[in-house]
Amino acid sequence: MAAEVILEVRDLVKHFPLTTGIVFKKQIGAIKAVDGVSFDLHKGETLGIVGESGCGKSTLAKVLMALERPTSGSVKIKGREIAHARGGELKAMRRNIQMVMQDPYTSLNPRMTVGDIIGEPYDIHTEVAPKGDRRKRVQELLELVGLNPDHINRYPHQFSGGQRQRIGIARGLALQPEIIVCDEPVSALDVSIQAQVINLLEKLQNELGLAYIFIAHDLSVVRHISDRVGVMYLGKMVELGKDVEIYDKPAHPYTQALLSAVPVPDPEGREQRERIILQGDPPSPANPPSGCRFRTRCWKAQEICAEQEPLLQIRPGTAHESACHFAETHDVVHVN
Repeated sequence: MAAEVILEVRDLVKHFPLTTGIVFKKQIGAIKAVDGVSFDLHKGETLGIVGESGCGKSTLAKVLMALERPTSGSVKIKGREIAHARGGELKAMRRNIQMVMQDPYTSLNPRMTVGDIIGEPYDIHTEVAPKGDRRKRVQELLELVGLNPDHINRYPHQFSGGQRQRIGIARGLALQPEIIVCDEPVSALDVSIQAQVINLLEKLQNELGLAYIFIAHDLSVVRHISDRVGVMYLGKMVELGKDVEIYDKPAHPYTQALLSAVPVPDPEGREQRERIILQGDPPSPANPPSGCRFRTRCWKAQEICAEQEPLLQIRPGTAHESACHFAETHDVVHVN
């Protein structure tokens, strides 16, 4: 039996207006950062989101958190719409979805102690931890993420990068959410520290039943932690499936090109792998190509690609969803 769907995203769109003029502003277009993304997140699973810089991953995260309002579409948490919620309703729903930021050096207030940073959510959601219990609760969170509870009065600059990210994770757990949005949580850390933080996230998921949206550039990290993977290109989800399906049998040409660029430590594996070099730069999200947005860089592109936008669906000969008229599975060297 499939796990409960706790996050449901349907046809999510976020456009940022392009304007001209200083006094009398006139809209001349829009940046189509997220343009029709749909997926489900199940209780206790990790959905990895990958793609090039500028493809809309971080904007997607902000819209899921209701930090940005969508242009259109729906975001439901356990059946309740958060995208258009306001006031007390939004406050109550935000308890169930929290975020871990990318850079632990800038996401923590340097003028606040660790205890104040982790306990700040309780100032807003007073019902979670009464004032008399907050210090004890913060110390429990510090211990949960592998830090010394006695360091509650220290400042962020007194911790290493990996420790600061643990503080960020503790802050995300303060309100006991079911969903954590991780926006590149290990990209600013050393490789050895990355492994420690990833292991911590997996441990917390097993103990607390958390569901993660895990956004990253590093495909090997995403494979290690994810149950399913979504690949974004220019605001669109172009492939979505189980991690094994995406990494071993990618169907979309863009996914195949991404995986071919992943470093392989085995010299024999490097010789066996065919490197796919994409021509040109990604188009502007203010003026994306007609039809398939990847067609201007795709070696499979034909006339139908310019005329008809491919839907994200299971194609003949493939086991998972892809948005390509000519999708076909392609064996790749394993990403370890």
